[in-house]
Amino acid sequence: MPNLAPPIATIDMAKAYKARVLAQCQETFEPIMALYLTDALTPKTLQNVKIVKLYPSGVTTGAESGVTDLSRYDRLFGAMQDMGAILSAHGETNGEALKRETEFAKVYESLSKKYPRLKIVMEHIGAAALADLLDKRENLYATITLHHLLYTLDDLLGGKLNPHLFCKPILKSAADRAALRELAFSAHPKVSFGSDSAPHAKAAKEGASAAAGIFSAPVLLPALAELFEAHSALGSLQAFVSDNAQIVYDIKLPQKTITLVNKPMVVPREIGNVVPMKAGETIGWSIV
Repeated sequence: MPNLAPPIATIDMAKAYKARVLAQCQETFEPIMALYLTDALTPKTLQNVKIVKLYPSGVTTGAESGVTDLSRYDRLFGAMQDMGAILSAHGETNGEALKRETEFAKVYESLSKKYPRLKIVMEHIGAAALADLLDKRENLYATITLHHLLYTLDDLLGGKLNPHLFCKPILKSAADRAALRELAFSAHPKVSFGSDSAPHAKAAKEGASAAAGIFSAPVLLPALAELFEAHSALGSLQAFVSDNAQIVYDIKLPQKTITLVNKPMVVPREIGNVVPMKAGETIGWSIV
């Protein structure tokens, strides 16, 4: 996710970011770097890049430098499909909050038709309208977050406002969640897990201008196991969190095994100065 400040928009910036990530790792880890789509990108630059991330201007955290006119990137997208690069996208317009993803569906359809060999990944989808595109357009793929599988708009503001569930794309209806769950629980081959975990400080989440993003990283796999088990879909979990993504992104990395067990874990109320998803709750699964 290159939407940092400043955005990761050049090869040198990506290399420096990768070095910072690896400096924090206690074990073997190979981050896959992506470049933020800006006017500075050229077909020559892309020779060393696998993924380019599209952020429409202003639609989410760090999208201030995002795209305002997609037609300016025709040559770049053409080069991307020729070299097998992937266009990853945060697909929202600047329209009414609950309609932004649905409105962007037309953009996805247009891009997929114009560049039929360009693999386009609709990241962290939250709307049924985008789920419906997967079987309509051969070159469209998607990722889904834990929070969009678990929660709806009612969890965010149906009772007392919960700023720690405020994210973009915003949580939507039970019908939208059901469409996403159907994809995940069936291990749809064009769909994989995307965490979209955002560790905003507690003050930034609970302040007058709540930051968009959910800190889900500490609970991701145990909470997914609990959810999939509750819906008799544990057999699909491996494909959803790992196998499908390796195929979609054409990633071949050293094998690593993570073991989950039916052992309760209590989620801390805070980690550092950040409130995690399910803070203070007990999850029925743990990582060994």
